[in-house]
Amino acid sequence: MEALPVEVIGNILSHLAAAKDVMVASATCRKWREATKKHLHTLIFDMTDWPIYGELTTSRLEILITQTIFQTTGLQNLHICMSEGGEFSAASVIAWLMYTRDTLRSLLYMMHTNPNVNIFEKCGRQKLEVLVSGYTSISGVDPSYQRFPCLKSLTLHSVNISALDLSLMLTACPKLESFSLVNPEIAMSDSQAVMELTSPTLKQLYVKEISLDKFVLEADNLESLHLKDSTVELFELISKGSLKHIRMDDVSIIHLDIGETTDLLEVVDVSDFTIMWPKFYQMISRATKLRRLRLWGIVFDAEDEIMDLETIAVCFPKLNHLSLSYDLRDGLLQHVLRGSSLLENVVLLKLGSALINDVFAQWIGGLLERCPNLKRLIIHGCVSETKTRDECASLARFTSSIVSLMRKFMHVDVQFDFQ
Repeated sequence: MEALPVEVIGNILSHLAAAKDVMVASATCRKWREATKKHLHTLIFDMTDWPIYGELTTSRLEILITQTIFQTTGLQNLHICMSEGGEFSAASVIAWLMYTRDTLRSLLYMMHTNPNVNIFEKCGRQKLEVLVSGYTSISGVDPSYQRFPCLKSLTLHSVNISALDLSLMLTACPKLESFSLVNPEIAMSDSQAVMELTSPTLKQLYVKEISLDKFVLEADNLESLHLKDSTVELFELISKGSLKHIRMDDVSIIHLDIGETTDLLEVVDVSDFTIMWPKFYQMISRATKLRRLRLWGIVFDAEDEIMDLETIAVCFPKLNHLSLSYDLRDGLLQHVLRGSSLLENVVLLKLGSALINDVFAQWIGGLLERCPNLKRLIIHGCVSETKTRDECASLARFTSSIVSLMRKFMHVDVQFDFQ
C-alpha cells in the first residue's frame, strides 16, 4: 500500500464516493489525507448513506458539508441530496458551488434553501457535463448568460419553472443529449397548459408526473421517448425519424403524433396506456426493424383495438422479444389468435392476465404454436389469497393445461411469476 502513487489512492477513495466513508478512510495516514485533499474527484452527501445525517440540525449539516468540501481541491463530481432535511442557508450553498464550479463535471443538487438559490446562474458558463437539480425555483433564464456549453445530461426534479424558462434553458444547452423532467410545477402564460421545447441535439427524453393540454417537442435526433405517470391531451414530436425507443407507463394521451417516419423503431414498451389504439398501431406498423414489443395491462373495448398475432407477425418480422398482457374476458380470444403467420424470430415470450382461467391457457397454447423457435416463456398472473371453490377449480384446470403444454413444448424454458 505504501508503494501506491497518491493519485491511485485518490482514485480508490473516489470510488468510495460517500463522504462519511471517504473521511474515515482518509484518516489512515498522511499519504491518504494528501490523496483526499489533492486527488479526490467524487464526493457524495446523501441522507440515505448515513442515518446520523437525519439526526443533525440543518446548521450542523451545513458546517459538516462545508468542512468536508473545503478539504478537497479539484472535485469533479459532487452530489448533495438532502431533500428530506430542512431549509439550508443560501450563503452556504453558494459557497460550495463557487468553491467547486471551476472543476465540476457532474453536479447533483437536491435540497431546499432559504432564500432560493439560482443554481443555473451560479454554474453557468462552466465545464458541467451532468446536472441534476431538484426542489428549487428557476426563473429569469437568459440563454446568452446562463449558458452551459458542455452540458450533455440535465435532470429537473420537483422544480418550479415557467414553460418559457424551460424552453430557454434547453436553448442554453447546445450539446444536450439527455433530458429528464420529473414532477415539475410549470407556470403557464395562458389558460391552456401548453409546453413547447426545442433541442436539435437531444437524444433521450424522460418525463414523469406531468399534466398538460399540449406538449410539442422539436428534436431532430431524438432516439428514446419515455413518458410515465402523466396525462397529456396532445403530444407531438417533430423530428427527422430517428426515434428508436418508445416507452409509456401509466400514461393517458388523447392524440399522439410521433411523425410519419418510424422505420428505425426497435422497442415499443407500453403498460397501463390509454390512447386511441387504431391510430397508435397505424403509427408503429411501419416499424419493420422492431425487435421488442410490450403491450401490458391493456384493457380493450372492441376488437379493432387489439393488435392480433397476424398483424404482429406481418408488421414486425424481426421481433425477438414479445410481452403481452391483455384483458380477454370479453370473448376476444378468437380475434387475438386469428391468422396463421409465424413469429419465427421470437425467442422470449412474456404473457400475463388478470384472470387465471381456461381462456388464458388457450391463449398461451395458441402463442406457443406460433413461435417455433421460442426458448423461454414467462407466465405472469394474480392469485388471490382467499379463493372460492370456482376459483380453485379454474386454477386446477389452468395448471393441468400448462403441464400438458410443457410436455408438448419441452424445448421451452417455462417460468411463473404469480402474485
